[in-house]
Amino acid sequence: MKDAGEERRFDVDLTKLPPLFPTHGHSPIFWENLGRTIATFGFLEEVLGKAIASFTATTLHEESEIDAAFLKWVPTLERALTDPLGNLIDAYGKAVRNNSAATIENFEKLLGDLRKASEIRNVLCHGSWRMPDKDGKSLPFFVNKQKMIWDAPIDTPFLVQTQQAVVELACAIVTTVTSMGWQFPGSNGPGKVIFEKRG
Repeated sequence: MKDAGEERRFDVDLTKLPPLFPTHGHSPIFWENLGRTIATFGFLEEVLGKAIASFTATTLHEESEIDAAFLKWVPTLERALTDPLGNLIDAYGKAVRNNSAATIENFEKLLGDLRKASEIRNVLCHGSWRMPDKDGKSLPFFVNKQKMIWDAPIDTPFLVQTQQAVVELACAIVTTVTSMGWQFPGSNGPGKVIFEKRG
């Protein structure tokens, strides 16, 4: 039997790690496009938050319901600032459906496309990137809440295509607001202003 005091212990020698470990194996263009894609998802979340604010602000209520609706509206706006992408998609869907003036074509398809994009976003943001293969494709280690393992290698063209698709989704969301005749909040585009600045 071995004496516990004789067990060997080891520390990681940080001086032996390659520069930029663990990202050293991928090309700079891969990381640039991953960063740009993740940043575009951040933009998508901002756009969803503003769309939620737009549709909830323009929902009509009976006179007797206005005070109660306002009390519910403030937490809705707070969640639009803090919720993750999946919850924002759900809140956006609810806000549009609850607005009787909303007449958006192919809305369920847009929501479906947003949910698919959300799955990819989670992989890109939370995956642990394995070394790329000879073609520059990397299989991120990622398991979702349903215990499904991501199994598709990702390369720079995939990231470029994903970034562009997210831009198109963000623009589609803006259009759901502007097609109602409203100006998208925070823009100087056409349409009726929903939120007036005070002071």
